[in-house]
Amino acid sequence: MSVTERLRKFVRDHQLFTAETQVVAAVSGGSDSVALAHLLHDLDRTGAVKLAALIHFNHQLRAAADDDERFVARLGDSLGVPVAASRADVAAIARAGRRSVEDAGRTARYAWFERARAEFGADAVALGHTRDDQAETFLLRLVRGAGPRGLAGMHPRNGAIIRPLLACRRRELREWLAERDLPFVDDETNGDVAIPRNRVRAELVPLLEQRFNPSIVDVLADEADLARELASWVDALAGELAARLVRPLERHGGDEVREIDIAALSELPMPLRRAVLHRTLSELAGSRPIGFGHVDAAIRLTDELDDDRRVDLPGQRLERIGWRLVLTGRSADTIGRAAASEPNLFRYPLSIPGEVALPQAGCVVSAELVAGAADSDASATAGSRVRQSTHRDTALVRADLAAGSLAVRNRRPGDRFRPVGLVGRKKLQDYFVDRKVARDRRDQVPIVVDESDRIVWVAGYEIDEAFRVTDPAQAVLILKLKSLGGSA
Repeated sequence: MSVTERLRKFVRDHQLFTAETQVVAAVSGGSDSVALAHLLHDLDRTGAVKLAALIHFNHQLRAAADDDERFVARLGDSLGVPVAASRADVAAIARAGRRSVEDAGRTARYAWFERARAEFGADAVALGHTRDDQAETFLLRLVRGAGPRGLAGMHPRNGAIIRPLLACRRRELREWLAERDLPFVDDETNGDVAIPRNRVRAELVPLLEQRFNPSIVDVLADEADLARELASWVDALAGELAARLVRPLERHGGDEVREIDIAALSELPMPLRRAVLHRTLSELAGSRPIGFGHVDAAIRLTDELDDDRRVDLPGQRLERIGWRLVLTGRSADTIGRAAASEPNLFRYPLSIPGEVALPQAGCVVSAELVAGAADSDASATAGSRVRQSTHRDTALVRADLAAGSLAVRNRRPGDRFRPVGLVGRKKLQDYFVDRKVARDRRDQVPIVVDESDRIVWVAGYEIDEAFRVTDPAQAVLILKLKSLGGSA
């Protein structure tokens, strides 16, 4: 199937546009977006769509950025299509807002897309994302941690944004351009593997193709399609359930208040419980994102794992009152009190052996497996390392009980563990109070947990009694804490 045929089929399957649809094409100057411009121009000439304009956004991040803008202007002239460009100092915007350059650039770029769409009276903005981009997005979200909604990747349509090339491979588009001797520009920053997407593209995808599956891009793109279908079905079902389980209450002091029947919520399978809570929390959070940790905190509250029956989340306060979960929206302009602060929730996988950097806590946690006494050299090495380290920055735990996957996170409502020497379990909150850990420091203390989310080590403080090494023959894990960029 040719590139044009694949494009036409994808457009039909997802109903992206018709002969009467006015479309503006976002063109960076790279091969994918240039191919998009030419393909849409060809479809325009056959009456399949109306290409209203090419639009370009100059991020002013590269020396060649102005050249790219001029290239797009020449492309528009050659096609006889209007061109509109906008520019912004994205690096300055990122610094001013204390945001990443990528986030600042995306926000500014999409704002321009919407302005340009309105300027030309267009129905949609077409982007040049390909099947390769979809696979890369899937991998990025997988390694960062995402559920079906996140793994769904990029949608063929998202409001006025359409992606007609998601069925096409990047190399196919380059071959299509080469056959027609159509030029494009190369962004030299695509070779910078310090950028996560570039590293996935340059290192991870080729490795997977060579060592595991030469068709890995198609496999991952298909997985994204399946995740999108699953997420859409779950979202629809969650909407129906939320309509029954979530009841709006009278506004309190100008804030929106909702109530959830905990007993009815608890009868749902866990995936649907999470979906209903995510939907409800997101509605009250507005533009503030709701992540896994926020939903997890709400679930723990409904399970009554802690005596503390309230928790602040983005834009709202959750409070358990009997068998009701009451959500009270809290906006920044609420009269009489400030908005609830957002918890700095984090959770990262910890490989064995390996280490993980925790920018939120300004530290690094590492794990190393050491054999038991049967290996005298290893045993001596382990003992030496422990003697050379303080109790606060190093812990030895039983490797057999900590087998499987480990993770490092900060505290969650309901956290309990059994400090060494204590008869019963203790609330982590009470432990912090007893140890006089400052209130504003408690959310930054790293917590090492096992695959069942049991606390293994409150890093810098105490291990759980269950993981204490009691036999020299036992294999152990050496867990270490050090400052970010420093030594232990």
